[in-house]
This record gives sequence, structure tokens and C-alpha cells, in this order.
Amino acid sequence: MTAPTPHTPPFRDRRLPFAKRIDDLLSRFTLDEKIGFLHQFTPAVERLGIAAFRTGQEALHGVAWMGPATVFPQAVGLGATWNTDLVRRIGEAVSKETRAMRARDDRVGLNVWSPTVNLLRHPLWGRGEEGYSEDPGLTSAIATAYTRGLRGDHPTYWRTAPVLKHWLAHNNETGRDVTSSSVRPRVLNEYDLRAFRATVEAGATAGVMPAYNLVNGRPNHVSPYLREHLRTWTDQDLLVCSDAGAPSNLVDSEHYFDTHEEATAAALLAGVDSFTDHGTDSSPITARVRGALDRGLLTEADLDTAVRRQLSVRFRLGEFDPEYDPYALTGDFDTPAHRALSQEAAEQAVVLLKNSAGLLPLAPDTRLAVVGLLADECKLDWYSGTLIHRSTPLEGIYERFGAQRVEFAEGVDRVLLKTSAGAFLHVPEADAGDEVRGAGGALDPALLAGRTDLPALTAGPAGTELALVDWGEGVLTLRAPDGRYLSVAEDGRVRASADQPGGWVVQETFRLEPHANGHLLRHIGTGHHVSVAADGVRVAEAGPEVFELIVVERGEDAVARVAAQADVVLVVAGNDPHINGRETEDRTTLALPAHQERLLRAARAANPSTVLALVSAYPYAVDPAELPAVLWTSHGGQAAGTALARMLAGDVSPAGRLPQTWYADDADLPDLLDYDVIGGRQTYLYFEGTPLFPFGHGLSYAAFSYADLATRTADGSLHVTFAVTNTGDMTADEVAQVYFRAVDPTVPRPRRELLAHGRVRLQPGERRELAFEVPLSAFDFWDVARDGWRREPGAYEVLASASSEDVRLRTTVVLDGEPAAPRPVLRRGLPAADFDEQSGVAIVDRTKSSGDAVTAAEGGSGELLYRDCDFGDGVTEVTVTVAGEGTVEVSPAGGAVSAVLTSKAAGSDPYDYRTLTARIVAEGVRDVRIGLRGPLRLAHVGFSG
Repeated sequence: MTAPTPHTPPFRDRRLPFAKRIDDLLSRFTLDEKIGFLHQFTPAVERLGIAAFRTGQEALHGVAWMGPATVFPQAVGLGATWNTDLVRRIGEAVSKETRAMRARDDRVGLNVWSPTVNLLRHPLWGRGEEGYSEDPGLTSAIATAYTRGLRGDHPTYWRTAPVLKHWLAHNNETGRDVTSSSVRPRVLNEYDLRAFRATVEAGATAGVMPAYNLVNGRPNHVSPYLREHLRTWTDQDLLVCSDAGAPSNLVDSEHYFDTHEEATAAALLAGVDSFTDHGTDSSPITARVRGALDRGLLTEADLDTAVRRQLSVRFRLGEFDPEYDPYALTGDFDTPAHRALSQEAAEQAVVLLKNSAGLLPLAPDTRLAVVGLLADECKLDWYSGTLIHRSTPLEGIYERFGAQRVEFAEGVDRVLLKTSAGAFLHVPEADAGDEVRGAGGALDPALLAGRTDLPALTAGPAGTELALVDWGEGVLTLRAPDGRYLSVAEDGRVRASADQPGGWVVQETFRLEPHANGHLLRHIGTGHHVSVAADGVRVAEAGPEVFELIVVERGEDAVARVAAQADVVLVVAGNDPHINGRETEDRTTLALPAHQERLLRAARAANPSTVLALVSAYPYAVDPAELPAVLWTSHGGQAAGTALARMLAGDVSPAGRLPQTWYADDADLPDLLDYDVIGGRQTYLYFEGTPLFPFGHGLSYAAFSYADLATRTADGSLHVTFAVTNTGDMTADEVAQVYFRAVDPTVPRPRRELLAHGRVRLQPGERRELAFEVPLSAFDFWDVARDGWRREPGAYEVLASASSEDVRLRTTVVLDGEPAAPRPVLRRGLPAADFDEQSGVAIVDRTKSSGDAVTAAEGGSGELLYRDCDFGDGVTEVTVTVAGEGTVEVSPAGGAVSAVLTSKAAGSDPYDYRTLTARIVAEGVRDVRIGLRGPLRLAHVGFSG
């Protein structure tokens, strides 16, 4: 007899659509199995042959945390390329390496948490290196390209499943889990949501990750915007993964809910599908879900919704059809093509900011002095992989110009530390090997411990000369002669053990604190001082050592010595991505650290032909007046040095463009927590001052002319054409940019706004006509009077530009639209958050689940303006919906206060709203001013009579 063919369950039947297969599989899970799916680390369901799964694999500019991989330039550097085709190819390479790495290490996940779509609104944000641009259109264009590369081009199966970070309005590390971003409706729709929306609508996004912060008083992890906006932009199931520890924050730090059961239920109902909390231990989350079910806060159907979304991603990744998965055998890893692509990206990311008298490119026989703290560094950030290949600026210049023509001075201060007993700190000889932090991979690199296999420092008659660097604000690193940094491990001992500063809590930074006739040396990571004992040097809460700092050589002296002997000096300055500006830590200033300013001044004094190369994750406010040439690049990955050297030599012409405004001074910046880009006149869109270097700026070794700008409207789009000609004598890329501005707007509109751009390579003398098609909806703004999008009819100037300030051609188009209409306050009243202008007001949550209200910032006094309110034939009564204690003053026509309504709170519940009514007289169309006095919340103002 022939054995019967085993029945194939529907969820294994690839002939069925994914939705039906998911329905079948979901019906087979027990309640406990469904609960298990809600944690980041989902256990296997062995009885059904379902493998374990984890959400989350960092892949911002290469596969991160899991050991060696190709490292591309930082995200802000990719943004500086303005090249969507390049970024798509990088996404492809990263996803191929993800697949290849997973084939040999199943810790590597296919649900990649990348890209970061947060806008670079404020240059002091610690995580600015992770974003692409301050402009939502450019950000979404680059992010869409990257996600398309990550996804792959198969119509059914995905190579990896990208999740966008971090939803929403997240630009501060200071108090990031307890601060609220006050985002008015225009800013929400025109700025913060826009970058996410265009990327999601492009169809290559598997989900999003909410940010740690609150928006308008409500944590992002319980945001109604997930439902009201995100899930309306696509028909695909989107997987929402929490940020690490954020579900617990809802109770522990934000105190938004009283219990974790309530918080977990609220997050799940808001749309969070996968909870990243307590590392690999799922038991706290699963216990909270069970508790929420027991209390009736959740139903099994609620769990089904979340589990379905995860399964949708897993089916798309080919997990249930391995024999048909077109990416299953992908093995591309560290290929020649990937190495070349990394170099191409690094070259395209270089931005030439200034080039007086044609100092660059350098002649082949130039004698170079290469100096600076970043000159012989290839820095990695928190979201980097481990380098397989490495090229520092110095190494690249040695290779390109010849080592015999190059002199080098790092510019560190070389010091000895002498104890109060007259002994010196000494680094014992040891074979440190070539161990690199994180080379073995780690699901959570924050848990990587420092080395304890090396001897601790001692004190004795023979001191070790240490390389001291002040990275700004007194934050120091100390490096031993063998290149290892002084670090502190869990046993508290100080060793020369780290290849670079790094880790979630950096253990390689110190601070010298004046004390008596010397200094205490405080270890910043532990907060303890360094002490010297018979068994070695350690950090301790008591018995700090008082050191005398003996400077053997100042960095500027070494720099001046080599600079004076060179034809040209290259000063390589910038930041260490783990110090003074990173995740968990915002910067405090735009200024270059004083140590690096000293080096720059010394080089310039010794040799006027000084080029400043800024290698950094952020903009700096530097004075370029006395420098003939200045350039910037992000930390450029494994090929950064080669790329920089080729650009200096003229092998390639620079064509990177700034993805964010470079401000001249800290005084030009808004408060870090001021998210109102319109009212605060922020970014190139609204900034009215003079930037150090404007958005979109970048020079070339060639020259380009623009001609023949023409526009026409057809089929709901504006078509823009113009010609660009390379009038220089070398092949070069030009980044042509199209902006617009409303000529006579009735509400504040951007000074100019990017509509489109294109990066093109032109031979000398080559002319090319560029064509752009822009939907007319790009000219719309969010009209708070009608709670929707509106295009003002009238004239718009269209600008063909080389940057946001370098306009080459302009023309005016007249567009149809909808004329402004007064606010229908008799029908709709005034939703409090729909103001036109405000002063001293913050937007807060009307309830924990939905809606907005406003309150005077810090419980003081605030003013609101609502323009063009239509009272018709007249009203005689005003009604306000308020919670808490305070006073509302209502003043139609901007005159004397017409109505004063006082709320006397009976309790402490900020959501206990009541309605107050007063007499008022107003007719016709007029502005309304509202004053808030005290800590009350105002949700709505109505008029009748």
C-alpha cells in the first residue's frame, strides 16, 4: 500500500494569498502563543513548525552590532550626496549583507530598524548623525531610496523588512523620555508627518518605531496618530515596534499610567505590535499582557491584530516559503562591488564649503602637512558595524600623494600624571592584541563589558607619556603609546584597554578638576575619581588622588612645526561620535572644541595655505574668513580617507551638498525643545538670518551655467525644465535644485521650499536639459481654519538654484486654488490647538487617548490668536471647555477683554473637563485673541446666540 500524502495546512500553501494563510495560522495559535508574539523575541511554536523570530536589526549605514560588515558613510553623509540612486544601491548592498550574515549567524535579523526619518531641525540634537536632512522632501526621497534597496524588487518577497525611526517629532536627547514636543497642526502636517508619509506611501516600508518622547503631552507609544495618519497611508499591514524600554517608561519615568497593565493595553490598542523591553526576557511583557486580559483592558481580538501584522512581515520575508524565497541564498558580503560602493558614497558625500583662489585641487607635487585629532582616525558611531577595511585621511593621503611628501602631527597634548607622592602613572607592558570592541557581534552592545585581562595602571618612578585630547567642555581621553585608551571595567580598575572610546556608557572619558595645587581626575562613566593604591590604579568613591599635570609637548607646537615646512596644511578636525553629542546626549554649542581651535590657529599662523577638513556628524560654527579652503564630510565609513584624498587631488570633483543649514552662531538657534519651525523661524524654510553656509550649499572644481527655465501645468502637476552646462574643464557632478515660494501668501509660508532636485554628471562643455514633474499638491499648506490642505490661488515663484541661496534662474507661475475663507466659528467653534499664532503656550493631550488642548507653558500666562473668525450676524455667548484651575480671557477684534471665564478646579484630574459660559458680543469677521492665565487646559471655544 502507498502511504497517504500528509495534508498541507493552508498557511503552508503558497498558492493562497498571504491574508488567507495568516488567517489560518492565527487560528491555530493558543492564547499563550499569541501573547508570546508580542515581545521582540518571539519564541518558536514547535508544534506548528514555526521558528523563533526577533524584530530589530540595526542597519543605518551598514549592518550594525553583529560584527564585521561593510561600513558606509553616516546617514547624514548619505543625505549630503543628494543622490537617491546611490542610496538605493547602498540599501541593496546592506540588505544583501544582512542576508549573507544571517546565513551564518541566526542572531542577525531581517526586520531592519532603519532608516531614521527624523528631520534635522536642530543642529545640536545628539542624534543628528542618524538623519538625512532638515528638509522633509529631501529626507523622504533619500529614505524612500534606502528602503527600496533594503526591500528588494521582487513583487512578493522582501529581502529585508525596514522599519522607519522614530515616530514622531523627536529631536532632543535631553530628557527624551519625559519631554513633550509641542507641535501645532501646521508643523505636524507640513513638516514632521511629511517625511514619514511620502516614505510609507512609496510602498517599501514594513513599519515604524515610535520615539521615546511625548508629542503634545502624549507619549508616542500611545499616539492616536498611528491610527489617524500612519495606517491610512497604505493598504499594507505595518508593524509598529516599540523602542527599547519605552513600554516601561509609560509608567516608570513618564508616569502616564498607574500600572503596567494599563500602559501595555493602551500601547497595543494605539497600534504598537511588538514590545522591545527587558532585553531577551519576555516574561515581564507577557505577564503584563495577561494581566491586561484578566482586567478586561484587552481582548484576544486585540492580540490577533498585532500578531497578524508581525506574521505579515514574516510571510513577506519568505520564512514560510523558503524554497521560493528569491533571496534565501544571497551570499554577497564584503564584495569588491560593496567596497567600491562604499568609496563612491564617501566621495559623493564630501561638501566643499569654500575654495578661495583655487587652492584645491592640490598639485601632484604638493608637500603636505596633515594635522589634527581626526587626521589618522576612522571613527565609528553607535550604529556602525565593525570595520573590515579602514582608511583614515592620513592613510589615504599617504597612498595618493606619497608618504615622502607628507608630514603628520596629530596635535594631542603629551602629558605625564604625577601623584602627590611624586610617582607617575605608568602603563605596564602587555600584549593587548588587536581586539576590537564588538567584533564578535552582540544583540545588545550596551551589555558588552570592558576588558579585564590586561594589567591595571600603576604608579612608580617611570611614568608613561599619555596622549591627552580635550573633546570640548573639559571631556578628556587619555591614550597610551600603544594606541589603547585608558578605560574602566566593571572591577573599577583603570587599564589601557580600549581600541576606541565607545559603549552605551562611555568608559574612556575623564575630567580634570582643579583641586589644591593640582587636579582630581574624575572618570565620567562612573562619576568616581581616580585613586592610586598599592594594587594599582582604580576609580573609587573615596581617597581620590591629587595629580600634577605635566605637559611634555603641547599639540599646537607639534602642529606649527610641521605646518611651517609644508606647501599646504590640511587640518582635520571634528568630533568623536561617542563623545559630546550622541544618543542620550545633545550638544551644547556649535563651536569647535577649544583644543581643536588651538590647532587650527597654530596651523594658520605657521602657514596661510591651510585647508580645514571637518569630519563630523554635525555642523560647526567656524570662522572661514582666514582659511582659503574649507570642506566637510560626515564620518565616511571604511573608505573615508581614500575618498578625501582623491577629492583633494582632483581625481573627483566634490559635489556633496549640505543637507541642513549651518548657522554662524549659537545665538541663531532656537531652544532645543522649540518644535515650532514656523513660529520659531527655523531651518532654511523660515530662518531670516544669514547662515554660515546655507542649505543645499556645496562648491565644485568645475563651473555650471543654467539657462532656459520653463514651466507648464498639466494633469495635476507642474513641469519644470531648464538646461545645465558644465563650463569648467573637468568632469563633475552638479546638484540642480528647484525651489518655490508663494509671492503674496495670506499666512506665513517658507522663504523658499525645495520642490525637486537632481544630481547629474557632466563632461566639460556638456549641456543637459533637466526635467522635473512636481504634483501641484506640493504647493498646498495646512489651513487650520478648515482643518485640511488648501492651495492658495495666485503667483508662485519657481527658482532653479545651485543652493537655497544661490538662485540662478527664476520665473513666476500662477496657480488655481481655493481662496481663503473665514473660520466658521458658529458651526465649528475654535479647536484650541488650531491657532494662527501663539506666545507662551504649549499643546497638551485633551485625553490620554486622543485630542489636543492648550495650556500656558509652565502654568504661567499664554496668548493665542485666531484670525478671521466669522461671527455672522452676531453672537452673544461664548463657551469654553476647560480642565484645571485658571482663567480664559476672550477678546474679539483684539480690543479690550470681552469675556473672562474662571475655572476653579475641584480635583487634580487634568482631564476633568467642564464647560463655562459667559456673555460676549461680536459680529462680522474679526480676529480673536485668547489669554490663558494659570495652569488650566483649554480644549475648545464655542460661540452662540
